[in-house]
Amino acid sequence: MPVRKDFVSIKASKSRLKGRNKELSLILDLSNFLSASLHLQEILEGAISQTLEYFCLEAGRIYLMDWSGKILTLAACKGIEPKGLERIEVVSDSFSGKAVRTGSFIAQNIFELEDKDRADILARHGFKFVVCVPLMVRDKIIGVMNLTTGRNIRLTQNDIDLLIAIGNQVAIAADHANLFEDILKKQKTMEFITYSISHDLKSPAVGAHGLAALLVRKYGSFLDEQGRNYCEQILRATEQIAGLVEDMKAYIGAKEASLNIEVIDVKEITAMLRSEFVQKLDQGHVRWCEPETVPPIRADRSAIVRVLQNLVDNALKYGGDGLSEIKIGYHDNMKYHILSVSNDGTDIQKCDLERVFGMFQRGSMSKGAQGTGLGLAIVKAIAEAHHGKAWADSEPNKGTTFYVSIAKDLGPLDGSR
Repeated sequence: MPVRKDFVSIKASKSRLKGRNKELSLILDLSNFLSASLHLQEILEGAISQTLEYFCLEAGRIYLMDWSGKILTLAACKGIEPKGLERIEVVSDSFSGKAVRTGSFIAQNIFELEDKDRADILARHGFKFVVCVPLMVRDKIIGVMNLTTGRNIRLTQNDIDLLIAIGNQVAIAADHANLFEDILKKQKTMEFITYSISHDLKSPAVGAHGLAALLVRKYGSFLDEQGRNYCEQILRATEQIAGLVEDMKAYIGAKEASLNIEVIDVKEITAMLRSEFVQKLDQGHVRWCEPETVPPIRADRSAIVRVLQNLVDNALKYGGDGLSEIKIGYHDNMKYHILSVSNDGTDIQKCDLERVFGMFQRGSMSKGAQGTGLGLAIVKAIAEAHHGKAWADSEPNKGTTFYVSIAKDLGPLDGSR
């Protein structure tokens, strides 16, 4: 077979690359470092350290633009006391302000700086030469990196190109870190609001429920039929509010709480649940089926109880008049334990199979049945916390099966956050 000569194939080798090209080696090392963290301070301090080491410079500072676009604020520094250097006005005569306004790389002797106060501060620290590298993302400057040394140096065009490339990498990593921190702050704010609402809502709901029940018990004989109906509506509404509060807390817990991973006995859990639901099962003439054996599973016991409890409760609530059987199932593959709850009642429309796992989403089969719309969202959150997923399958006139997968390699701390 003839050898093709229209392509080149070279095995990738990081060590050989470093030996051939020091500049690419620095970019590679810096890129690996920056991609390994989403913490802004760690990114900036690490970038300064690697850059100073490569160019044999003594000190560095990174300034980031504030929300107004008019002030550069010191975000990280190394090798210099930052007093007097904490902020820079973009419109000032400083080399950093000029670099931002023009988008230019600037290298100057300290004594040639237009900002004499800043030049004096740097000179008192023994520095003679300063470099300013703009940090740019998508043609937008988000800050600058200043590097200083106590010796006069001559930068080649390769040095300048390398510093500009470093500045771009640092800018992209800093932008991603800022976005990540902003998302975390918004998430924590929403979680705090949700928790506060759920916490503050339960007390008046319970109070209103108690007062309505007391009114019916003590004065029900004085009320006409319409008055008693009003009281019943209040009781149902306050019960639903209290249930929503509990489900909101459960959802937050499923998303945020640390898991207590242990070996659990699924058969013991299903026996407990059957006892819990036995009255509803008997009333509806619903058969309960479960596997004869289930192997031990490493998981959070209370979370798995909640999953199976929610799925069985869903089947009883939304199975409809055709519900005659609820079946707990188990199977596995190389990576996951898979638990399932099937019912032969009302089937779910294909368009609803994914949507029902969203918060406050209820499928067409739930019309007329009480519920908060969080039960399946909690199931999904618990599955994801166990490095698995939740899904459903349904066929016309055959009912619905809900599945939850649980990773087999969960260790004692895998579920902690």
